[in-house]
Amino acid sequence: MASKFDSAHLLQLCSIPKIGSQRIRRLLQYFGAPDKVLSASVRQLVQVGGIDQSLAAQIRKGGDPKFVSMQIQRMERANTSIISYWDESYPVRLKKIADPPIILFLKGKRDVLGNQCIAIVGTRIPSTFGRIMTERLTSELVNKNAAIVSGLARGVDTVAHKAVVQMGGATIAVLGSGVDQIYPAENKGLSDKICEQGAVISEFPMGAKPDAPHFPRRNRIISGLSLGTVVVEAGEKSGALITADFALEQNREVFAVPGNANSPKSIGCNKLIQQGAKLVLNADDIIQELEGQLDFFAVAERKQNITLSGLERTVFDILSPNEPKHIDKIAAECKTPTSKVLGVLLALELRGIVKQLVGKNFVTSV
Repeated sequence: MASKFDSAHLLQLCSIPKIGSQRIRRLLQYFGAPDKVLSASVRQLVQVGGIDQSLAAQIRKGGDPKFVSMQIQRMERANTSIISYWDESYPVRLKKIADPPIILFLKGKRDVLGNQCIAIVGTRIPSTFGRIMTERLTSELVNKNAAIVSGLARGVDTVAHKAVVQMGGATIAVLGSGVDQIYPAENKGLSDKICEQGAVISEFPMGAKPDAPHFPRRNRIISGLSLGTVVVEAGEKSGALITADFALEQNREVFAVPGNANSPKSIGCNKLIQQGAKLVLNADDIIQELEGQLDFFAVAERKQNITLSGLERTVFDILSPNEPKHIDKIAAECKTPTSKVLGVLLALELRGIVKQLVGKNFVTSV
């Protein structure tokens, strides 16, 4: 779907120093199109609220054509498109936040932005429990046709995105940099896979580096796209709590996974629950809370047609999704040599129904 406004003129308007998104919205409401704003006289421009003589003079200069040219070149090289606030494909929920982005740069599938979205965020250094819960909640939500939104950061974000990709579901990664500047760098391959079945988006221009001030702004988009935000594991000063705060400001639901009272990684989640966040143990807790807001969620989960026999079935039945079991214990319970059991586990892992954790511990993935 083509953008309502010419991308070059819109980028040119955005390149004007100190113009800001609210003024751009007022100008376009008044003049109707970016090219008409750029060709307007100073006398006409100052008729718009918030536009003084100085800013009107800046607008008359026409912005930065080199910036526009560079953006278009980078977009073409990276197969990136622009969605503007005025386009039909701009996410409806995002329009409702206090300061929605004027432009979203997008790589991947544009239509995924219209899905029912749930944000999953958390610490960059999750515990084994945090990883298991992230994978479990993500898988359950994908089975109910939710799109998962996160920030492509290390830790919980990465675990959530990977779980969706492995299931063939839809996920949206919101960056604190340009969409051609993947951070962390080790997630470049993951971002490419996300684009095949979801989208990578940013309000920051092409080439923008992942500067620290970008990430809090990025977080408002994560929550703004979503019906609710799930915090899986978060320390007392975790950036995930910023996303939760934005969700509350945006009148969206906040969910938190309870954790060990003695674990620093659970302090943030436990405090959120104390403050009224919905305690979450599984996806049904989320869906029940959102039931009145949902246009659709597939009630029936995807059928997992797992055909197993012999030792495969024995090994699989010993495992659970949230209690890691060591290879030696599995072999002892199966009364089978460790080497043979390990071969079966690796075969099940290749099928995506068993996952190996640190220290040769295993859990089921379904």
